[in-house]
Order: sequence, then structure tokens, then C-alpha cells
Amino acid sequence: MDRSQFLVGLSVALFCLGLLGVIVRRNALVMLMCMELMVNAVVLSLVTYAARAGSTAGAAYVFLIFVVAAAEIAIAIPIVLLLVRQRRTLDVGAYTGLGG
Repeated sequence: MDRSQFLVGLSVALFCLGLLGVIVRRNALVMLMCMELMVNAVVLSLVTYAARAGSTAGAAYVFLIFVVAAAEIAIAIPIVLLLVRQRRTLDVGAYTGLGG
């Protein structure tokens, strides 16, 4: 098995594990962590394909993705904390009344 095939397979496994965590778990923080796992799986596959092609554009995309992911977490964590203070639970089922 080639190294790039192994990394792509690992990326698929990590993405599926993160997707399973988002679907199965009802805790808002665990769901955020699983979504980050999915983002990192996509980054791993992007790096693998960029290394295979010998392109430096992949590194720029990865940097951009990490900046956006950090900004997303910096916004998502305070929102989750405010919701926890309001509803006193991390269960996402308690937040169904927030729809606009």
C-alpha cells in the first residue's frame, strides 16, 4: 500500500468517525469537537493530494482553512456557553426553540 493511499484512507476514516460523532452524540461541545475532526480529515486529504501533485498551493489552502476553523471555534464556543447559561444543559435538543 502506498503512503498516500494510507493517508487518504486515514482521512476517510477520521471523517467518518467525526460524522458518526455528530450524528450519534447530543452534547453540543462533543459535536463541535467531532466537526473539527471532520475539518482536520479534509485538511489531511488536501495535504496528501497537494504533496502528491507537488503543489505549494495546498499549503496556502491549509493555512486558510486553519485560520477559518480557529475563527469558527472562537465564535462557536462563546455561543455554546451563552446557551448553556440560558438553558442549563448541553443537550442540543433543548435548543430547538431558537429557530427564527
